[in-house]
Amino acid sequence: MSVCTFFGHRECCGLDKAVLRSAIEDLIKQGTTEFLVGNHGQFDGMVFSCLQDLSKEYPEISYSVVLAYLPTRKEAYDLYQGHSFYPEGQELGPAKYAIHRRNRYLIRQADICMCYVNQTFGGACKFARMAKNHGLRLINLGSARL
Repeated sequence: MSVCTFFGHRECCGLDKAVLRSAIEDLIKQGTTEFLVGNHGQFDGMVFSCLQDLSKEYPEISYSVVLAYLPTRKEAYDLYQGHSFYPEGQELGPAKYAIHRRNRYLIRQADICMCYVNQTFGGACKFARMAKNHGLRLINLGSARL
């Protein structure tokens, strides 16, 4: 059993959802059973949608949205239909670094990092490289060389 996490650009123009779904399904067929995703940007939204769909075909998988901030509105709690959590210790430190703390948490929990990185700068690239440097298997669906 392995755990996969995800990093991608806030906007992911050019990524076909069918390609993403197929890549996640390939991991499931290779034995990946747990998936952890953030909740900021188009890529995270596409991943969550694919995981919802795939969980119907593969009931053995689990997936969670790992929150960087506690939701302040009830609608935000309901958005992920019981598939979210706020990691212990996430509240420590300045709020402006919450996404960075959450992303480092994701890297520590995972064996595989699937990303969509087309640029060699920015947060998605930074954390994909950090994942690679921590020994995670890296799968980039984008065009950047990591």
